[in-house]
Amino acid sequence: MFSKSRLKAKREEFGLSQNNIAIELAISRVAYNHWESGKTVPNQKHLTALAKILDVPVTYFESEYNIVNNYLQLSPNNQIKAEEYVEELLLSQKTSNVTPLFSVQVLSDIQLSAGLGEGFFDEYETETVYSNEEQYGYDIAAWIEGDSMEPVYKSGEVALIRSNGFDYDGAVYALSWNDSVYIKKLYREEDGFRMVSLNKDYPEKFIPYEDEPRIVGLVVGHFMPVEGV
Repeated sequence: MFSKSRLKAKREEFGLSQNNIAIELAISRVAYNHWESGKTVPNQKHLTALAKILDVPVTYFESEYNIVNNYLQLSPNNQIKAEEYVEELLLSQKTSNVTPLFSVQVLSDIQLSAGLGEGFFDEYETETVYSNEEQYGYDIAAWIEGDSMEPVYKSGEVALIRSNGFDYDGAVYALSWNDSVYIKKLYREEDGFRMVSLNKDYPEKFIPYEDEPRIVGLVVGHFMPVEGV
């Protein structure tokens, strides 16, 4: 898992400001700040560039880096002792009342509008959220914003999307149209798609095929992330 604290410490060790690194990466200072504040994590391209700027291996930014590095420096006998101790801790954890959580990587800069529509952003970073249940069968996870799909899909939830085309009328899809991404029920008609909200306060919309709408995928699940993790 990406470690924001390791990135900040190494940057400060080099005497660089957030803006210095943002300029090197050709991104905004705000985008870089989101990495150190834990709001988003760098994609692989930016991780590689950060490693080069700060003269460290790419794996340096993983929170497990110190654990692995220290383990490799142990003697063979002490490595066995360390493994046994970790197994004891895991067993103790499994027998306690700790509720397991499952991580999900969510697109930070793409929001599925359950309202008027949100645009695409220049960077496609991800952030880690947690669910009480393990999530299966999806390819993309993205935030939901707005109330047009309530009461089923709530603003602040994460939508789980399986990348595929249009399957059948009345299913809920993520749809890209005019530089915005929507989550709506879709019905295919002769000249386009009819986009329908669950919240009756929102009118239906017609999207002509000539606008070149793109089906991002079928919404196969949704959940409210666990807070305070």
